[in-house]
Amino acid sequence: MKAKFLTKQHEIRFIRTTFTDELCRALNLVEVQAPILTDPLDGTQDTLSGYEQAVQVPVRSLQQSFEVVHSLAKWKRQLLAQYEFTAGEGIVTQMKALRPDEEQLSPIHSVYVDQWDWEQVIADQARDQKTLHQTVAAIYSALRKTLSLYQSQFDAPELHVPEKIKILTSEELRLSYPSLTSKAREHEAAREFGAVFVQNIGGALGDGKSHDVRAPDYDDWSLNGDILVWNPILEQSLELSSMGIRVDRAALIRQLQIAGKADNAQLPWHQKLLAGQLPQTIGGGIGQSRLCMWMMQQPHIGCVQHSVWCPTTRERFAGIL
Repeated sequence: MKAKFLTKQHEIRFIRTTFTDELCRALNLVEVQAPILTDPLDGTQDTLSGYEQAVQVPVRSLQQSFEVVHSLAKWKRQLLAQYEFTAGEGIVTQMKALRPDEEQLSPIHSVYVDQWDWEQVIADQARDQKTLHQTVAAIYSALRKTLSLYQSQFDAPELHVPEKIKILTSEELRLSYPSLTSKAREHEAAREFGAVFVQNIGGALGDGKSHDVRAPDYDDWSLNGDILVWNPILEQSLELSSMGIRVDRAALIRQLQIAGKADNAQLPWHQKLLAGQLPQTIGGGIGQSRLCMWMMQQPHIGCVQHSVWCPTTRERFAGIL
């Protein structure tokens, strides 16, 4: 039992460290330290889908409450401005978060979130689809290199991934599978292509509905997307990354208005962006535990991370940590 546990820990560590290195090489990133708490009044908190409540942490000595971060989408961009990073340079962090308002815990949804949160400065004229697609390809290449190295080092299960990732817009996906829900469309696309980047998430599709919800103040909904892979163990798609080119002044104002959050433009972070004090960037998050469970072909995310689960889940999945 001890040997099996330690082997699993070695594999998890190998995947995490190897992918960190490959991602840094692919996108010219430097690993930096990340916060766990954020001031709810400065506008840097990621509001995700809008319904999730951040974990409050009262700090007695400061007589103020802080929030456990949901992600570092806006914090990273602010740091890149503060330290004057230039186009082509970027950062990556080992982000830890708590999201207790998940609608339900599942083999891929946990209260505990760990991800590579990365951000890269781009030139003003590089806010386009070409930059987005090149970055997706670079991340996918780092993923495939990590998988190949993992499979060569360990007695890893077979997992075949295509050489290139398929790029589809959310509207193309809707037209291809008009009778399915957005999540079911993702499953079918991932099943067919093995790896898919679903582009343009947050805005309205041709039927008036959105493919999925995105906060209005970090990704530009016309230049963002999710990286999905097919998970043969769960027989469904697995979202590994949410990413995109970040909002500029025009996209921020437009998306805040659509989301009914125009007043957020008065928050300190948003005022910096509107005043031209933040660089143009591309960035996102890549799930660490999800990447590990997929490469290791584990049936539950709890097999590669410590979190909280109900007794029934622990009984069903003997490998939960």
